[in-house]
Amino acid sequence: MSGNSVTDCSYPASADLDVWSRHEWRDGIQVDMLPDLERLAVRTRNSLYEITVLSARTAEVLVRGGQFFPTYTPASLAGSSLGGSFLKQRGIYVGFRMELHHDSQSIVTTEVRSIERIHDHGQH
Repeated sequence: MSGNSVTDCSYPASADLDVWSRHEWRDGIQVDMLPDLERLAVRTRNSLYEITVLSARTAEVLVRGGQFFPTYTPASLAGSSLGGSFLKQRGIYVGFRMELHHDSQSIVTTEVRSIERIHDHGQH
């Protein structure tokens, strides 16, 4: 027997690809399934983000909120994660963190608490 030993390792279930791929993906929205110019209000643990979808197909958005987006700023919504290496591309889900890309930077929010569509008053 060699000097190598096998030890049990524990890791969060979210780090398991099988668990991630079987997740039901409720309580969220896929930006690439929305119409262009759809507006969303996304409340995270620390901030409120206002998001306007410029191109649903590419997940290009205008975003305002949090410390990194004090004014409407063009960005792309990479998706949602639990802070690990798995990303639900172009999705925003309650309990997950949004990942936005702007000026070659990745901005990861705190956990999403709610997602609402913003409807302009007076439109039918």
